[in-house]
Amino acid sequence: MDYEKLLDKARKELPEAVFTAERFEVPKVKGHIEGNKTVISNFNQIVTTLRRDIQQVMKFILKELATPGEMRRSNLILGRKISASMINEKINKYARTFVLCSECGKPDTKILKEGNVSFLKCLACGAKHPIKSKI
Repeated sequence: MDYEKLLDKARKELPEAVFTAERFEVPKVKGHIEGNKTVISNFNQIVTTLRRDIQQVMKFILKELATPGEMRRSNLILGRKISASMINEKINKYARTFVLCSECGKPDTKILKEGNVSFLKCLACGAKHPIKSKI
């Protein structure tokens, strides 16, 4: 058999998930409304998945949602009622801006500060991009 036929045969025998599975997935917000406040009970898990400083992520979320908030144990308490979909949207925005590489799309990045400018350095492909948003 020639190379092309062998390659086609190998692709047909592989499970479909190999080509479509996403390696990086931000956990969805779990929480509840408590009076006038929203409690996010899995905030530590989300921050651990993003591999960023908990204070930085919290500051971004509070600023984006325009609400006061605080950490109590492992819960993030937001100062008003907010839907889970809106919180998930802001967390995904944080991930796109401060975690995912704009070149290869991988989450293997770190934030470097050079002077007044912050850069997102990808450890997978080596790309380095300035971060346009401030926290």
